[in-house]
Amino acid sequence: MVSEATSNLLQDSGKEEHDDEEEEQQQLIWKKLWVETKKMWVVAGPAILTRVSMFGVFIIAQAFIGHIGNIQLAAFSVVFHVLARFSLGILMGMPSGLETLCGQAFGAKQYHMLGIYLQRSWLMESGFFLLLIPIFIFSAPILKLLGQTEEITVMANIISLWYIPIIFSYVFLYTLQMYLQIQSKNMIITWLAAVTLFLHGFCSWILVDKMGLGIAGVMISMNLASWVPIVGQLIFIFYGGCPLTWTGFSMLAFSDLWPVIKLSVSSGVMLCLEIWYNTLLILFTESSKNAEVTLDALSICFYSKHTLICRLNINGWGLMLSFGFLAAASVRVSNELGRGSAKAAKFAIKVVVATSLIIGVVPWALVLAFRHKVSYIFSISVKVANAFADLSILLAVTLLLNSIQPVLSGVAVGAGWQSIVAYVNIICYYCVGLPLGLLLYYVFNQSVKGMWMGMIGGTFVQTLVLIYYRFLSKIQVELMIIESPFQH
Repeated sequence: MVSEATSNLLQDSGKEEHDDEEEEQQQLIWKKLWVETKKMWVVAGPAILTRVSMFGVFIIAQAFIGHIGNIQLAAFSVVFHVLARFSLGILMGMPSGLETLCGQAFGAKQYHMLGIYLQRSWLMESGFFLLLIPIFIFSAPILKLLGQTEEITVMANIISLWYIPIIFSYVFLYTLQMYLQIQSKNMIITWLAAVTLFLHGFCSWILVDKMGLGIAGVMISMNLASWVPIVGQLIFIFYGGCPLTWTGFSMLAFSDLWPVIKLSVSSGVMLCLEIWYNTLLILFTESSKNAEVTLDALSICFYSKHTLICRLNINGWGLMLSFGFLAAASVRVSNELGRGSAKAAKFAIKVVVATSLIIGVVPWALVLAFRHKVSYIFSISVKVANAFADLSILLAVTLLLNSIQPVLSGVAVGAGWQSIVAYVNIICYYCVGLPLGLLLYYVFNQSVKGMWMGMIGGTFVQTLVLIYYRFLSKIQVELMIIESPFQH
């Protein structure tokens, strides 16, 4: 009896120890999750606010120009959607290469390299900016070839010349953001973005409404809004804001440029392929039946150059959230790879993807629940409301995909896989999505819905490929460490 009682006591004791271990393990997991979540939001929160502010600058400019005249608004929209978006795709995509190198260097505690990489990126992007200048100088013949009217072409040429300093600001704007973001010095970016948004609105009001400068007033205000945050960030960096990573200008910036060029060009191609792919929907919509109503419905989902009033871009605002999580994924992955911890990088990816997906479910559900009412916020037309309700399911699916796909692109940036994703984008977007959309558009007479479904199909396939490449391929898990330049 004694031995049996002793045995029972030992079993109970062992069970209690096992329960205690499980409880401790659960507490450890929750603690780890809480720590990673805080690290993620340190990057994602300010990144989202910054992108919302930058998006707001364009909204304000469009609103003021819309009150000047229809020709001016159409010309401004053409410059932004055709010329600026082309340049933006290149000059905004290229700093992703800087993000990869700086993130891994920061994780490896090679702090001095961040300033060197920043200077190399400035040199490389300045060269590409010089190649883009002729597009804006000779915008008139380019836009005529694209079928624009003489009035719009003349006005667009004037606006495009004003746009050159804004395009040049992109050389510094995004590189500085990446540089500061890697070090979690995001609040300076956020505060400057908020000040810029207020300043832009105030200056536009003074220059346009009070001084009557028209287009010139709006463009002067946009130029100020573009350069104020850059000047503020440079002052912060040069005068002690980044003592570990900025040690002054160095001749080392002119050496070993190839890694920066390789990653930056791959990043630019990757982003351009995505931007141009999304703009195809509007181009094909112009030739559809009942194009005016369809364009009005689409303008609530996207932007249309034919929309003569400023309307909320639901998909655009959703992407502002997604780009914030893209930044978080990139920073966290690159930092952990620089530290040599693939396991921590994998955990960071799971946390960012799960958080972005949970948040993405909210607009997805709202669009579906209020699909018959949303459009009345922007238009009193019953036809537009019906068209929007018809397109709302596709919009909801797009919003859900946008909560996952950009985050996976952020993982690619953090790991330095931009060239691989560029190839994936070419195949999935232009060999799968676009042909499928054209088939549904022309053969099955599905109009803009068919085109949009095909494009969603391409994005869905790309998302599946990136999920497989990141989560299911065991080889790539090891390559994340091997390919890091700071682990050799």
